[in-house]
Order: sequence, then C-alpha cells, then structure tokens
Amino acid sequence: MRAPFFRFKQFTVWHDRCAMKVGTDGVLLGAWCPLPPRASASVLDIGTGSGLIALMIAQRMQSSEVNAIDIDENAVKQAKYNFEHSPWSKRIYAHHSTLQNWNIGKNFTKYDLIVSNPPYFKSSLKNPNQARATARHTDTLSYRELIYHSARLLSQEGILALVLPAEAEQEILLLTQEYNLIPTHITYVHSKPGKDVKRILMAFSHKDTTISSLQTSNFYIESETSPRSKEYQELTKEFYL
Repeated sequence: MRAPFFRFKQFTVWHDRCAMKVGTDGVLLGAWCPLPPRASASVLDIGTGSGLIALMIAQRMQSSEVNAIDIDENAVKQAKYNFEHSPWSKRIYAHHSTLQNWNIGKNFTKYDLIVSNPPYFKSSLKNPNQARATARHTDTLSYRELIYHSARLLSQEGILALVLPAEAEQEILLLTQEYNLIPTHITYVHSKPGKDVKRILMAFSHKDTTISSLQTSNFYIESETSPRSKEYQELTKEFYL
C-alpha cells in the first residue's frame, strides 16, 4: 500500500486525499525545468494536485511567489495543507480554479514561469474513480486550451515547462507554433538505456525572446544496474533523502 505521504529533504508531501500521487513525472519536471533569470519571479503551477511541483519550484527559487491551481477541490485542500506546513508557506498558494477561468480580466498577472504536468489521456478506458479520471484525461483541459492560456499568461521573457507523453510531441510543437511560442529545451526521457522514449520534458518561450539555439538531450531514469541512474540522482539530489 502506498504511504499517505512522501518525505523530501526540505518538505513533506501528503497525497492521500488527491487523485494523482507523488510520481516520477512530477519530480522530473520540478527538478528539470529551466528557471527564469529574475530571482523574484512569479510562478504558476497548472493542475497542481498534491502541490509537489510547486513546492520543488519554491525550493529552487527562494524569492519567488508560487500560485498553484487545480479543479479538484480535495487536491486543492491537500496542496494548501502541504504548502502551509512547508518552509515557504508565506509565498506559495493553492487555488480552486480551472485554467480557463484563471486570471481573466484586463489587469491579469503575467507569469515568469508556468509549469504543468497536465492530463494527457484522450481515448483510453477511464478510471472508475472520477477524480483520478479527471486528473488523467484531457476532457477538462485539452492541449489546445493548455497552450493557448499558457501563452496568454506568460510574461515576455517567461518560460513554459511541461512533462508529457512522448506521443504528444508533434501536437504540442504545432500548437505552440500557432500561439507564437518556440521550444528552448527538449529532453527525451527513457526508463532505461535501450528503451523507447516514455516521457518528454519541454520548455518554451515567446517567439521574439532572444534565446540560444534549441537544446535537446536524452535522459535515463534507470541504469542497467540501478533503479536510479547517476544522472537521475544528480538531477534530484537536492530533493530526495
């Protein structure tokens, strides 16, 4: 049976009341995503669940304000609890909201970093647990809506960072191009050497932002002899006990 909480070096994530538990996808995105140059950046975590990614970003960006949204009320309550019991309780906030309804109006906030581990199953058999089905399927947040609203909310030099299934790559690249975002980093995640790409980590910025050429890489979670490769251990060393 999965433990009701997951303890990291600087914070603990309780996940017994939310549909999506602490997992490798969220840990990868929280540790991997490129950070904006401004120390006091504004951050938005879309579909926060337990609040894991938001907490990891708060640890990495010690002067940032992090807002986290989710449509699952129980997840928001859980994230709030985790935030309140973290070292960064005064600058990390959970909100019960859809992305489509977040920050609508003339004077909405622009974010320097937007992160998301979004729902991504489209046509697979749905989980009978409604909350888990909502968290995992794109019915409530399509890729188009995710990219459109992220582009709307992203500051001029801001970064959008996502973790997605490998098969979503081309669709996301077409959508980001449509909304004038360009890829800056793409990392292809394999479970271990010799295995196909399982997940893809992608970062984007606005088209007219001055950036260097696209950086691409491959990443292996496991090695031939260990469930955590040396590169995985290096990436996550500031978080795992």
